[in-house]
Amino acid sequence: MPPLLAAYAGRRQATPPVWFMRQAGRSLPEYRASRARTAMLDACLEPELAAEITVQPVRRHGVDAAILFSDIVVPLKLAGVDVDIVPGRGPVFARPVRTPADLDHLVAHELHPEALAPIEAAVARTVERLGATPLIGFAGAPFTLASYVVEGGPSKDQLRARTLLHADPVAWGRLTAWLAGVSGAFLAAQVRAGARAVQLFDSWAGALSEGDYRAAVLPASARALAAVPGGVPKVHFGTGTALLLPAMRDAGADVIGVDHRLPLDAASALLEHRVPLQGNVDPALLAAPWPVLERHLEQVVTAGAAAPAHVLNLGHGVPPTTDPGVLTRIVDWMHSRV
Repeated sequence: MPPLLAAYAGRRQATPPVWFMRQAGRSLPEYRASRARTAMLDACLEPELAAEITVQPVRRHGVDAAILFSDIVVPLKLAGVDVDIVPGRGPVFARPVRTPADLDHLVAHELHPEALAPIEAAVARTVERLGATPLIGFAGAPFTLASYVVEGGPSKDQLRARTLLHADPVAWGRLTAWLAGVSGAFLAAQVRAGARAVQLFDSWAGALSEGDYRAAVLPASARALAAVPGGVPKVHFGTGTALLLPAMRDAGADVIGVDHRLPLDAASALLEHRVPLQGNVDPALLAAPWPVLERHLEQVVTAGAAAPAHVLNLGHGVPPTTDPGVLTRIVDWMHSRV
């Protein structure tokens, strides 16, 4: 069993396996060259290009697993929703969900199996290139997708989404159920094509209380994760979610991702030391002098030993200004600790 998947299965490794959050490639010059003339969503839907970009961080850094180059709004795009990724801003929807008619219009879209062909092709080509290195698929969680859909684009506080959650629970339920179906189908397609594990990203769930999460978000996240075939490890990750970790586990995750705000031993205690963890190097320290970063890595690995298993990772995405050599040095440092 590859070391990453062995760790997911709860088997303690001599050294934690290492892989980096999605967007690891954007710090690489080869990534920028590959995408020089191609828009983000177009690149995600070109199988050969997506496979090449996925493999680049593995080729450069020697990490123990790859994560598919894609974006959380790709399945919505494939369902026919008018969405684009605007450079410097992020996902932007032409028709935000603000009225009952907007919601009716959105949920009338269907993600047909044949629409997922470019993703399945990208996964298959990536798996072939990776050989023994496992590929991780991913999707956006319903709450994070809903926050973009309702806001029409990125938001600092997800106010409109949180208002809808309380003001019209029926509409909120219809919206998140539809998004769960789309995300679940996206994950399942990646597994069918060869992904060995999946991760559900709930980047903005930290805006919620535990009560709101359990009542209005957990059921949809559970539905998305339940679409993944049995036996495939499922990771659940969010930012600012220290108080939500047990609820995120209860959505059906096998592994919980932890951001940099909470030490891994504290996270493990919240989960009764029963759940493998992923994390949680602070991305800000990637630009610090090596002795500072190395001390931080020691702290993360030591704290991670409190969990049944630990996958060394960042606490969020790789900043695009990161020196690629630092990422390679982290991998080499971890691999040397046998």
